[in-house]
Amino acid sequence: MPKAKSKAFTRIRAEVLRIVAGIPPGHFTTYGSIATHMNVVPLHVGSALASLTEEEAAALPWHRVVGSDARLSKMSNPKTAARQRARLKAEGMKISKQGCIIDSDAHYYYVGPRRSIRWSEG
Repeated sequence: MPKAKSKAFTRIRAEVLRIVAGIPPGHFTTYGSIATHMNVVPLHVGSALASLTEEEAAALPWHRVVGSDARLSKMSNPKTAARQRARLKAEGMKISKQGCIIDSDAHYYYVGPRRSIRWSEG
């Protein structure tokens, strides 16, 4: 694991990884949904996933986290984007040419309601 930026980031990162690990095959959620549930901003979720080691990326279903409107991230490098698209398709999801998951309601995974967490405490 890369050097953490703070205790709070370490805790946030661990929770993001726990949530992402729980997304079932054939389903997806969004950065924003995870962020809302955790009471953080989507950038925190993206930073946590961007900091994955090769071993973590191999074990974690990071490909099941997409942008708003069920859209695959435009920020990914082409190789990562192709890998994400292929993995989602292998799990039964159809992706439009614009990079959106088709029939997203059938595949959406609800993370849960907003929690009142203070990440900087204890």
